[in-house]
Amino acid sequence: MKVGVLALQGAFREHREVLDALGVEAVDVRTPEQLGALDALIMPGGESTTMSKLLDTSSLREPVADLLDDGIPVLGTCAGMILLAREVVDGRPDQASFGAIDVAVRRNAYGRQRDSFEADLEIDGLAGGPFPGVFIRAPRIAATGDRVDVLARHDGDPVLARQGAVWVAAFHPELSGDLRLHERFLSESGRS
Repeated sequence: MKVGVLALQGAFREHREVLDALGVEAVDVRTPEQLGALDALIMPGGESTTMSKLLDTSSLREPVADLLDDGIPVLGTCAGMILLAREVVDGRPDQASFGAIDVAVRRNAYGRQRDSFEADLEIDGLAGGPFPGVFIRAPRIAATGDRVDVLARHDGDPVLARQGAVWVAAFHPELSGDLRLHERFLSESGRS
């Protein structure tokens, strides 16, 4: 299995380290040519406005959109979730998302950097007990469409969801020290 990690900005290195620990071939994606022959894609956390601009300046927006249209399995965490959402409720006018999953999100809804926190999450279908969710300036899922499966909640709000091959997390599983969520995403991607 070959998994691309969007490596324009943010926590791409930490996702690659998780993939390495799982024995999965990881490719840092910075150019359209690096998207070839991928089985899955990870869009990491970072700063969503900056990542959106870098998708344009690197000429990656259209090729990534094409992969998403073709149904490539994708995991978007934090800013990656914002980039994949149908709607960014409080986004900048020049901020474009891919609309790959029917969720509306609110940027930095859990507060500023100093408001970051960790919480044990009960994830549907994930064996081995609670998952350590790391929330850093996290977005909040404000609404989900009918075809979206909510896999985990924090204080009643969805924080992990999927629609088909598109998975999104408001938290940073790559910073948790727990490989189970990446492992499950890859095992259920259908392209292994």
